[in-house]
Amino acid sequence: MSELGHLRKIGVALGNRSYDILIAANLLDDLPAKAENAAKGKRALVVTDSNVENLYAEKVVAGLKKVCSAVSLAAFPAGEESKNIGTVEKLYGEAVKAKLDRSSIVVALGGGVVGDVAGFVAATFMRGIPFIQIPTTLLAMVDSSVGGKTGVDIPEGKNLVGAFHQPSIVIIDPTTLSTLPEREIRGGLAEVVKYGMILDGGFFKLLEDNAAKINSLDMEFMTDVIARCCELKAGVVAEDELDLSGRRAILNYGHTFAHAIEAATGYSEITHGEAVGIGMCMAASLAVADGRLDDAAELRQENLLRALHIPCEVSDVAPSKIYSAMSRDKKAVAGEARFVLPETIGEVVLTDSNMEKSMVMDAIRSCCG
Repeated sequence: MSELGHLRKIGVALGNRSYDILIAANLLDDLPAKAENAAKGKRALVVTDSNVENLYAEKVVAGLKKVCSAVSLAAFPAGEESKNIGTVEKLYGEAVKAKLDRSSIVVALGGGVVGDVAGFVAATFMRGIPFIQIPTTLLAMVDSSVGGKTGVDIPEGKNLVGAFHQPSIVIIDPTTLSTLPEREIRGGLAEVVKYGMILDGGFFKLLEDNAAKINSLDMEFMTDVIARCCELKAGVVAEDELDLSGRRAILNYGHTFAHAIEAATGYSEITHGEAVGIGMCMAASLAVADGRLDDAAELRQENLLRALHIPCEVSDVAPSKIYSAMSRDKKAVAGEARFVLPETIGEVVLTDSNMEKSMVMDAIRSCCG
């Protein structure tokens, strides 16, 4: 067994739905002990994708077998294309085959697609059963595994079908980043930069000062980075669990543009994290045009993104196609997009849906190569 790194424990305070996020290097080797409270004596269905199955499924299944009464495994083809109702239906069948009941658990092992799909299965199978998040991508570690948002895409848009369903526990082992493709790491780093932009200017400065450590995946530093992102998101989720007050909407910085970019490119040409990085650049450009953000702050964001090798432009897609896709985003109001715009590094605001089309189009064009 590998040596366990220093354990970070972050609580998500949601009353009787509260749970812990555990973060440490080699934590998967200690899975039986860390998952025992959530899994002991239960039937479990581990849901993963075809990439992660070959890397970590055997270890996770073996670990869970030490505390669960029975463990089954179900894998679907990797990629955003699998995030649909068809995949969910197949997983319902796997849950029935595994003899899951109301006291059983679903274990999401993988990136954001796996977490969203498996979480939605858990939220809806038998009207809801518990689930555990074991994210293996940086994007999932710092964002999608925390907060209870689950769902799937339909042809009309991304995440239009879903449910809020909080996990019982989130178990993060940063060493899984070593098997992640470079492109996926860069996409996850876009979400990391997002937290600095929306909530913590000091954290943003820390990222600026340590780009080399981030790019080399210094494990101790990355563990601290992941923990800080989880702390920041946990605080927002505790304030606005169901996205009702508007506070949680700040987490969507860059996402109005990003979801439209993904839709306009068919959900396959660009990763979600890459789209978020480009979307943040578009949002900053719009904020400057609207007189909310100064040029220096916009440049700092761009320079940090580029230092982390995160794309700031999208090519081969018409700006008008991106603009049209915005009206179909699930966060649109009466068909009009709403924007989270930065006012300074570390602070953003949610705008009303009355931005001039010409300003929005200019912001999109500024990042279209």
